[in-house]
Amino acid sequence: MTLDAAGMIFLVSFFIIWGVFLAWDFFRRGEKYGFLAYILAVIPANMLWGGGFNILGVYIVLFGLWIICLLRDLILVYGKTKEYDDILLFLGIGILVQLILTGILPYMNENLQNNCVAAWVFWFPDVYNPNTNAIKSWVDPDILLGFRVAATGMVLLAILPMILDLYHTEEHVPFLAIIIIDLLFILPFLWLAYVWGGTIGLPLTFLFAVLLFIVLLLLTRER
Repeated sequence: MTLDAAGMIFLVSFFIIWGVFLAWDFFRRGEKYGFLAYILAVIPANMLWGGGFNILGVYIVLFGLWIICLLRDLILVYGKTKEYDDILLFLGIGILVQLILTGILPYMNENLQNNCVAAWVFWFPDVYNPNTNAIKSWVDPDILLGFRVAATGMVLLAILPMILDLYHTEEHVPFLAIIIIDLLFILPFLWLAYVWGGTIGLPLTFLFAVLLFIVLLLLTRER
């Protein structure tokens, strides 16, 4: 960490701001600004990145903040209204903002390119050797495990409302609809497969898709 005293104060302040929007309903404002917590989570996480924090640790923090937001909304929003459009919308916006920043910040500060690899103009953690699929020497196994668990938890919580909707629906779900839903999760599954298996991610993605397909069939069977 290379944040000076002023940087630490700003970091703490942005965590507090995120916390305010996380607990927005507590203030009984009657407005939906609480969803901004998904976007605001990006700021302190990237301040840690700019301060020299381990890049995998940065994403553990970011995913952890998003997981807290998802848990809040699954309980307070989906649990009461059964609506999850805004949840996925603002999570998607937060992911998009983070993606944009990975294509800007490393060019403003080249030190942020350390332990990262470029995918087009975006920079992501460089965990696996592309030739041998071995984990690179800079990677701490414990931090990598935390990164994997956080990434998996975030994806599972994001798709949970849709899974619950399918389980509780009383309408017949066509076979074609199940296939389409399964295909929609290919991209997050591909990313999770890479997170866990590196360059052997494609076969793992296919396995995840098959397992989800079976789960969807079980959830939508006639009762």
